[in-house]
Amino acid sequence: MQFIIQSGLVGWIIIVTGVAVVALAWERARTLYFKYGLDVDAFTNKIHTLVLSKKVDEAIVACSQLKGKPLANAFKIILEKADRDDETIFQAQDIAMAETVPLYTKRLHYLSMLANVATLLGLLGTIHGLILSFQAVAQADPAQKQVLLANGIAVSMYTTALGLAVAIPAMVLFSFLTSRQNHLLEELAEKSSKLSEILTSSHISGLDKDHVYPTSNVSSTPVIPPSTGHKAS
Repeated sequence: MQFIIQSGLVGWIIIVTGVAVVALAWERARTLYFKYGLDVDAFTNKIHTLVLSKKVDEAIVACSQLKGKPLANAFKIILEKADRDDETIFQAQDIAMAETVPLYTKRLHYLSMLANVATLLGLLGTIHGLILSFQAVAQADPAQKQVLLANGIAVSMYTTALGLAVAIPAMVLFSFLTSRQNHLLEELAEKSSKLSEILTSSHISGLDKDHVYPTSNVSSTPVIPPSTGHKAS
């Protein structure tokens, strides 16, 4: 506590920044590792099995039961267009990605910003302490000059140390959380693309033109079978 008090106003601002770093890192870690956590392989295998068995309705219900999971929500958006043409299915994939990606990326960039702010605040405190030291040398009474000079240097060192003490863990946490975020995004893109490919190759009954209106090269003119009877006499 004495260390913080000696660092002055800038030191207290650095402490507030550190509290914000802890709160933000905890929220993002809890969200990315636990709230959005999912046994991806088991879930995707289940959905793929249902789709290949033409049980798309059951697959949508399975996704709805995992409403808080972004991957399940993305699958649900794609599956709801399973009976449409290929272009519509891929459009649904794009929509699912656009809605889901921000859930993974929101607020994490602030952690990097707070780390930089803490470093700059430490530098600001260093400059403030040096100013106090120079003022002591220039203006203070010779009897007090040494004490004021030491206090100025102490403020400079205290704030520098506090700034680094906040910035270094913040950058480490940012690196770990960014790695987790990128892993989830890559997983989302891969699994969504795989689901879209399965849907477009499964030809789910619905609004597909070739399914509703099958083409045929056979002429519509009725064919009269050859007569098997005898000619009239």
